[in-house]
Amino acid sequence: MVETLSIAVIGAPGVGKTSIIRQFIYNDFSEVHTPTRTRSVYRPSVILNGNMYELKVLDVPPLSAFPSSSSQEWLDLRCRGVRNANAYILVYDICCVESFEYVKMIRQQIVEHREGSSSEVPILVVGNKRDLQRQRFMPRRAVSVLVKKTWKCGYVECSAKFNWHVVLLFKELLGIAVARGMRQNHTSIRLQGALQRNRCTIM
Repeated sequence: MVETLSIAVIGAPGVGKTSIIRQFIYNDFSEVHTPTRTRSVYRPSVILNGNMYELKVLDVPPLSAFPSSSSQEWLDLRCRGVRNANAYILVYDICCVESFEYVKMIRQQIVEHREGSSSEVPILVVGNKRDLQRQRFMPRRAVSVLVKKTWKCGYVECSAKFNWHVVLLFKELLGIAVARGMRQNHTSIRLQGALQRNRCTIM
């Protein structure tokens, strides 16, 4: 039986959430920014050490706040499935400090409001737009130390535009999930491919 892992991708407007997802699944990038207004669900499959897993990737529109209760989640169509996701990817723009503050707020709210053991849910903070490195608001090392040491989250930087470290961030997230006991019997992670209908992309 194929196991399913639900991943919610959250971030401020314009940080590249959808671009990251589409690069991972379709190897596709658009220069035209189209705001995410409704929740979209992508269902790629990945192979980990010879075993296939179904991913349910939620592309979540910018939220004013993480839903604090199940009733609030179901009242807002954009939030459905967010509270009980198995893992979170929080995306910010390395050139925009406001987008980082948004991620900081959402991470804290996940810890406070998520059902179950919030300390165990895998959270990966992703700094997108690494191709604009010279315009960043804070050195990479400073952000990495803050996220890893203080927030206790994973951290990866990527460029959705150039498909740089996009596969790596998904490998990192799955690695965190394994380390926290969500997927047993996989001591090492080898992400072989994102499978679509009639196509397999080797990574």
